[in-house]
Amino acid sequence: MHEGSPAEFLRWIVLLPLIGFAINGLLNKRLPRAVSATVGVGSVAGAFVLSVMAFLKLRALPADERVLVDHLFSWIPVGELNIDAGLMVDPLSACMILLVTGVGSLIHLYSVGYMAKDEGFARFFAYLNLFVFAMLVLVLADSLPLLFVGWEGVGLCSYLLIGFWFQDLANSAAGKKAFVVNRVGDFGFLLGMFFIAEKLAGQVGDGNVLGFATMAAHPELLAPVATVAGLLLFLGATGKSAQIPLYVWLPDAMAGPTPVSALIHAATMVTAGVYMIARMNFLYVQTEVAMGVIAVVGLLTALVAATIALVQTDIKKVLAYSTVSQLGYMMLACGVGAFAVGIFHVLTHAFFKALLFLGAGSVIHAMHHEQDMRSMGGLRSVMPWTFRTMFVATLAIAGVFPFAGFFSKDEILYKAFLESPLLWVVGFAVAALTAFYMARLMVMTFFGENRADANTKSHLHESPLIMTAPLMVLAVLSVVGGWMGWPEFLGGSNWLHHWLEPVFAGVGAHGAEVVGHVAGATQGVATHAVDASHAADALHTGGHSVVTEWVLALASLSVALGSLWFGFTVYTRRQSVATQGQAFLGGAPHRLLSGKYFVDELYEYAIIRPIGWLSDNVLWRFVDAVIIDGLLVNGVARFLAMIGHVVRILQNGLVRWYAYSFAVGVFAMLIYLTRKGG
Repeated sequence: MHEGSPAEFLRWIVLLPLIGFAINGLLNKRLPRAVSATVGVGSVAGAFVLSVMAFLKLRALPADERVLVDHLFSWIPVGELNIDAGLMVDPLSACMILLVTGVGSLIHLYSVGYMAKDEGFARFFAYLNLFVFAMLVLVLADSLPLLFVGWEGVGLCSYLLIGFWFQDLANSAAGKKAFVVNRVGDFGFLLGMFFIAEKLAGQVGDGNVLGFATMAAHPELLAPVATVAGLLLFLGATGKSAQIPLYVWLPDAMAGPTPVSALIHAATMVTAGVYMIARMNFLYVQTEVAMGVIAVVGLLTALVAATIALVQTDIKKVLAYSTVSQLGYMMLACGVGAFAVGIFHVLTHAFFKALLFLGAGSVIHAMHHEQDMRSMGGLRSVMPWTFRTMFVATLAIAGVFPFAGFFSKDEILYKAFLESPLLWVVGFAVAALTAFYMARLMVMTFFGENRADANTKSHLHESPLIMTAPLMVLAVLSVVGGWMGWPEFLGGSNWLHHWLEPVFAGVGAHGAEVVGHVAGATQGVATHAVDASHAADALHTGGHSVVTEWVLALASLSVALGSLWFGFTVYTRRQSVATQGQAFLGGAPHRLLSGKYFVDELYEYAIIRPIGWLSDNVLWRFVDAVIIDGLLVNGVARFLAMIGHVVRILQNGLVRWYAYSFAVGVFAMLIYLTRKGG
């Protein structure tokens, strides 16, 4: 990796949101709401302007020199372990900072209207600004330890924002759940980082030992620990990016304000794990085991979450499980070595999922905080702009051409097919489920008769412009956002792929053999059948089949349109079909889906209660009360008190007692000396 051109203005991209946090956090209720909103929105908007400047400056450089660096200070100079703190913008981090600050600015603006009457208005913007600061540290970090600082920062902010309405016990419990579950993943992240540090310390000269440039320049030193470190880092990613088995926190995180769901749990924080794996691509391409695990876990996560979303009735819970499912798609892409495609889906997903969450917030705002879709309906005429923008996002997430989701999801499925037809089949089924449950959400929310009570009906209204304007901008991005990756077989240039090429340049050299074995985790030797099918096609470009791409793309489009049509038909004109389907699935299958596969209950009985019993009966009642308090603290005190009591008896101040003691001592000494001499 090129050393990079100096760019000291990068630190201000990070510092502006931090300054906004300090102002709103320290002054809080002393500031007028207009000032708090201006500081909160303006700090992130300013960071977006600087991010655009960084992107333009980066684009002006030659492709192999597109790195901007801002060295801050020497951080950990301890013996052979030298770690600097610095910020770095390359094509990958440039995409992420534009996403974080751009979408973040829109969500901040939306929050001005959504939180207008909340008593914690300034505190809310302080937390949002702090989150943006931490996320920017994460994506701009030039080393793994500094990335971990941002990693922990977004975890803290997630806890603060999910439990923002902490007076409600459910909200505070959801915040604690997110915090604890993420700590499990973070433990794996730390161990993986320690393995890498131990292997590189003393082997790379005076360079920044855990700097990404240093690690990418010495991939051969990472080979012995690639599998172990890769799996441990992936454990961290399963926490942040809500993958099996650590995905359970994200649906509960919907307890927080809706802008929090849009910013943290749709557009930015949950993609941190995907970003980290893409950033560490030089490590992962050296281990087929870790790559296979990532692909399989991602695919299973996508499938499990999509099936759960089919039966949810809370509008935000549907979108939450949809987010988990789409994150599984991103992990699948990384697992088959298509890191650039995974990042592509990160970007497009941010547009349409942020739009869906903000649209859901608009609906909830109009429905007096009602989130149950069974109490909605008929909002299409009352909230036309919310309906139109959410319909655009629905087409995008379903994968309808030419909306954003079509391009990124289709490319993920194509890359999965090249590894194994089985991966493609499961991914294809998930795409069908996605389109169906999104059609169900739209019909239950916007079509038919409104099922709310009379009081709610009398207050139904479209949201103010300050809330609908961000929806319109995100709707435009949900249409055109995917065009940056318009594939070559459709006559495009796939600009994003070429833009990210310098970051993933090593994948082709080091990872071609590795990712070719990934399908073995799911299908064994059947991988080679794909190559045979490619050879049979008449047209080839660059080692892949244009015919195959066309067939798979048409299949993806067909299943998206078919599932949308089926979903809209069933829930608008054939309600009996939905009722019969529920009756058919009644019993065990329906209970399994509505109970979310009872994973939370499994964790409750297998992990939480045993740990609670151990903590109560062993760690507290025995270790703490008996050993620590009883023996070490109180026992030592009693022993010293006893010694003091004995000494106090001996030192009583009576001369005759001292004379008697002296005589006894002399007598005992004479006996000892006599016996020894004899």
